Amino acid sequence: MKNLLTAYIFLIAAICSAQGIEKNYMASNGDYAALTRVNKTTFRNSSVPNKRVSGEAFKRAATKNNIHSRTFYNLKGAGEGYYIVTGVFSDLINAKKLVQKLKGKGFSAGFIKNSENSLNYVYLAQYESLDQAIESCNSKLNGSYTEPLWLMNVDNGGKANKIDLKDKTTSPIPSSPVEAGTKTPLQETKPLKNNSKSEQELSIDEVTYDMLNTVDEVEDEKPKRRTNRRQITYSKEKDNPNTSRLIQKADEYFNKMWYAEAAELYEEALKKDSKNYSFAVLQKAGDAYYYNTDMPKAYYWYNILYERYEKDLSPDQLFKYAHTLKGTGKYARSKRLMRLYDQNMKSNKPNNTRTALNAEKKEAVLDNILTKEQDFGLKNLAINTKYSEFSPMFHNGDEIVFASAKDSSFLKTRRYKWNNQPYLDLYVSKINGESQDLKSAIKFSKKINTKYHEASVTFTPDNMTMYFTRNNYGKKLKRDQNGINNLKIYRSVKVDGEWTEAEEVPFNSDEYSTGHPALSPDGKQLYFVSDMPGSIGQTDIFVVDVLENGQYSAPKNLGPGINTEQKEMFPFINDKKLYFSSNGHIGLGGLDVYEVAYDEEGFKEVLNMGQPINSNKDDFSYIVNEENQKGYFASNRKGGKGDDDIYSFKRLLVEEVVPNQNAIAGVVTELITGDVMPQSLVSLLDENNIKLKEVVTRDDGTFVFEDLDGNTKYVLKITQDSYFDQEFPVTTKDNELINVDVSIKKLKDLIAIENGIRKLKTDIIYFDFDKFNIRTDASLELDKVVSVMNEYPDMVIKIESHTDSRGNDVYNKYLSDRRAKSTRDYIISKGINATRIESAIGYGEEQLINECTNRVPCSGTKHELNRRSEIIIVNM
Repeated sequence: MKNLLTAYIFLIAAICSAQGIEKNYMASNGDYAALTRVNKTTFRNSSVPNKRVSGEAFKRAATKNNIHSRTFYNLKGAGEGYYIVTGVFSDLINAKKLVQKLKGKGFSAGFIKNSENSLNYVYLAQYESLDQAIESCNSKLNGSYTEPLWLMNVDNGGKANKIDLKDKTTSPIPSSPVEAGTKTPLQETKPLKNNSKSEQELSIDEVTYDMLNTVDEVEDEKPKRRTNRRQITYSKEKDNPNTSRLIQKADEYFNKMWYAEAAELYEEALKKDSKNYSFAVLQKAGDAYYYNTDMPKAYYWYNILYERYEKDLSPDQLFKYAHTLKGTGKYARSKRLMRLYDQNMKSNKPNNTRTALNAEKKEAVLDNILTKEQDFGLKNLAINTKYSEFSPMFHNGDEIVFASAKDSSFLKTRRYKWNNQPYLDLYVSKINGESQDLKSAIKFSKKINTKYHEASVTFTPDNMTMYFTRNNYGKKLKRDQNGINNLKIYRSVKVDGEWTEAEEVPFNSDEYSTGHPALSPDGKQLYFVSDMPGSIGQTDIFVVDVLENGQYSAPKNLGPGINTEQKEMFPFINDKKLYFSSNGHIGLGGLDVYEVAYDEEGFKEVLNMGQPINSNKDDFSYIVNEENQKGYFASNRKGGKGDDDIYSFKRLLVEEVVPNQNAIAGVVTELITGDVMPQSLVSLLDENNIKLKEVVTRDDGTFVFEDLDGNTKYVLKITQDSYFDQEFPVTTKDNELINVDVSIKKLKDLIAIENGIRKLKTDIIYFDFDKFNIRTDASLELDKVVSVMNEYPDMVIKIESHTDSRGNDVYNKYLSDRRAKSTRDYIISKGINATRIESAIGYGEEQLINECTNRVPCSGTKHELNRRSEIIIVNM
């Protein structure tokens, strides 16, 4: 949705952090100042020992060896040198845990805390020599470390930034800042006190494009160096090049939330000089377009930010980048980024219920949304203009009231700097009963519309009272302590057929926003959106009871079943369902429309409306008449007339046909307790193990696959975190529902103690007579062993294999040893490190578990019991 809308829908709250201000109740886009590194470098023509090189030479050497690298300057608490880094953590406890684990494996591990970005860098080893560091990286520390790693150069302004110009093995000093490259931060240089007046800072409004990246060249104070050297003064911070007056102007626009203006200046700055490709500028360039919902351009700058600063991106930045990928139709890559986002959220908030639905399950939900039947007919309405039209609402039975930014003034129109559009007003239009079109819209009421924003209206059942959203203003716009102009809900009553002067509702505040009011069908409850204290995410949906005499109950958050850590907004409720828009639930990109049924017990499962109501852009302000399934919503999707357009829709009716009753339904439960297992991933496979469909079990553990072929064999595969994958064969019948109850077992339930020895208790791993290859049934059991070892990464096991008593004793010992080695090799082939298997030994017929010795006749079934492998836990 374009930024006008986005501003209106409380991204105001989310932007506070861009001004360097934190609120404990408002979602933050990140404090840009905290993300920058306060470093500059002054290039000096001095010589250094060959063991330390410049940041540029370090970068070239690392790149030549295909090693990811980064240089930090003036890093407090860290000694100069080269560090092989294996992990970056925002959580200090997690960093310390990894250090302890690495030390236990013999590495000289430690961590470096960067106070500028609050990240902790865990390293495996430190070197004084760059050659040694590169050699260790290339050899993966002599093969002792297999995980990803990269090389960090810590340069604290000593010998590290001095280059011997006479030494041909070192790199020459760049002759210009452009030649110096774009990724190396510059060490701080204090400006001279006798700067001329021309070098003083200009007013931000005096900056022009031609002043972009003005570089002040200041002669060195020491006369003997003046003839061959100049200091070049760069920005105070690597990630915030303040010497670019144009960027300063863009920053001011950004902090005022004038995103259309800011985006233009950031893009101009980035195009003119690659030195401006800093973390902060790239992020704000992307953000300025993101808040305008210009997803292609936001994606362009976020993609560069990701490529250059991947390790420093916060979960919020990953989320926005993933959303722009969706918004540009790159769903596969968006899925990968959302997995990374989930990992970050889980590590930062291990008890966060929102991460319970893992990436694999989210992908299944997304795939179902993409393949959902398109049973709606849409029409772009005649009242749409090149500006924004949105937030339609039913009125008087045959009218629609909506918000529009269309320019209808004969005089100079006041424009909103967020997106350079006119301010919003409320309009009303008659509904064409046949076509659903809206025409000849007029302004709603002079008592309601002002020179600022009015939008998102709702009416009581008798149409005598209305609630709507407006900027917080008296004689002029009011701002909170952080300089933000919040939004408020206003109430107006109709007297003698005219709307009266509106008054605020009592749960408004100058310190947070409220808006998007929506009354229940009986008018007794008022739903609305806010970022007030107690919010779960950036904006949440709340509800109050409408009491007598203009009183209201305390606001109540609808809870985590509805609200996410992102944005929920534009609620609409009728007597059957609540509809709202969100970018936090699983969707197609931008804001999607969701529906949730409710009864006296509360809200049920949140469902995405699917295509064509939803697109990869912003889709929102959905209203519907449940009786005839006709309604309206707004979208900024491709093919519209302007910024946001209002669309009418009608659910298409198909001919009545005899439904296909071939279906498989069931409930997933926990094997031991019998508890239902919600959010389990259920896959439907054919006989060739090819996946056909996927669903996620509902809150009551149930699932269903419909429209299947009759008299056909299928396999159900159940997947759930910390549980064994289970597969169940099932065969459909002709026009009949097949009910299947399936149970899954916890991984930890496989660990048992027998005679004081810890073992992994799978079903017995059998071998064919005189064979040592892994049978199909044995592979299923060994897969369980692999799952447990993946769940417990410190577990070490040993394998013992046995034969029956038939055959030569020496041969049997040889055969059992081959079986032990086959078992070991299978486990290693599934990704388990060989060092975690202490031994794999065969004992022949020395440890029979029944009476079937050489002299005792036994059946083949009894002999088979002795042909087995056992998994013993050595350490965990």
